[in-house]
Amino acid sequence: MNPPVVLITGALSGIGKATAEAFARAGCRIAISGRRDDAGQALADELRALGADAEFIRVDVRSDDDLRDLVGRTVARFGRLDVAVNSAGTEGQPGPVTDQTAESYAATFDTNVLGTLLSMKHELRVMEPQGSGSIVNISSTTGHRGSPDASVYTASKHAVEGLTKAAALEAASFGVRVNAVAPGPVDTELLTRFAGSDARKGALVSRVPFKRAGKAEEIADAIAFLASEKAAFITGQIIDVNGGITAS
Repeated sequence: MNPPVVLITGALSGIGKATAEAFARAGCRIAISGRRDDAGQALADELRALGADAEFIRVDVRSDDDLRDLVGRTVARFGRLDVAVNSAGTEGQPGPVTDQTAESYAATFDTNVLGTLLSMKHELRVMEPQGSGSIVNISSTTGHRGSPDASVYTASKHAVEGLTKAAALEAASFGVRVNAVAPGPVDTELLTRFAGSDARKGALVSRVPFKRAGKAEEIADAIAFLASEKAAFITGQIIDVNGGITAS
């Protein structure tokens, strides 16, 4: 039996990169995407060194044509698509509602929401005739809770969770599962940018009952579980991986 074929958007840093490395160590065939050619080729080389058959494809997830090409090239290269991890995202412009603009809204929603929608559109068009597949989207603890000074990001992740549940109901009829992982604070560049200062980053992490930020590898492990046959009866779910933040 051939190894599974995995497609990962936003694979060049943070959770996306850790996820690509996790699937590479499992011997999967992997298509990774992002917008930086040098970083993409370097990661593809790293994944091959870990034992994966890997290819980098440059993609902007805000482009329908780019995502059609990504999925088409993945299937042309590997013959099918078993797992898709839609990890591309942006923190947007932190700040109060009164500081937000149409431009800050569009910049965040075009990547986080439109990018997820268009990714699933093309992934599901391949998975439906296969009668199998698993999609994992990336939400956030803010996808189902409010967060001050992060109104647009929070709204975008609420939308990702709605898209995930709607797509799961549509895809169940042809045997495809759609779920999302919702991390809390994770020690990545995105968290550093989002926090804006060491003091604010420390405040965000202090809310975690474990009193530390998550590791990208811990989120990757949850993604790999949801994508696997061990989660065969799980669909339409948002899995919190946040050190206990939502326990209270």
